[in-house]
Amino acid sequence: IESTAYGARVIMERFEQYGVAVTRVINCGGIAARSPLAMQIYADVMNRPLAISRSMQTCALGSAIAAAVVAGESKGGYGNFDQAVSAMTGVQDKIFNPIPANVAIYQRLYKLYLKLHDSFGIKGHQADLSGVMKELLDIRDDVRSH
Repeated sequence: IESTAYGARVIMERFEQYGVAVTRVINCGGIAARSPLAMQIYADVMNRPLAISRSMQTCALGSAIAAAVVAGESKGGYGNFDQAVSAMTGVQDKIFNPIPANVAIYQRLYKLYLKLHDSFGIKGHQADLSGVMKELLDIRDDVRSH
C-alpha cells in the first residue's frame, strides 16, 4: 500500500512543481470504498485529507456527465460541465485525515523512497545509498519504542 501511496505522492508533487495546484484529493473505485486502511495510509503518506467519491462507477458517471452536457438544458441536461459535475457528483461523508504521528514516520520513509526511486528509476542518477538500511533500522527502532 505504501509504495503505491508514495508513487501517487510523487505524481501529485510533480503536478504542483509545474504549477497545477492540488487543492483536494478525491479517491474512487473499489479500494477507496472498501479499504479504510489503504485510505488512511494514503492520507498519512500524502499528508492531506482524502475524500471518497459517492459513485462506485466513476467512469460511467463521467460518461453520463458528458452526455448530460451534450443533451443541454433544453433536453433535461446541463449547460456546461461545471453545472453537471456539481449536480451529479459528490463525496461520502467520511474524510480520512492525516494522523500527525504517522505522517512523521511516513515522511522519513518517503525521503528514502525518493532516494531509491531516483537511483533505480533515472538513468545515470547516482546517489549514496550506504545509509538507507541504517535509516530504515533507525525508523523501525523509533516506531517500536513508542
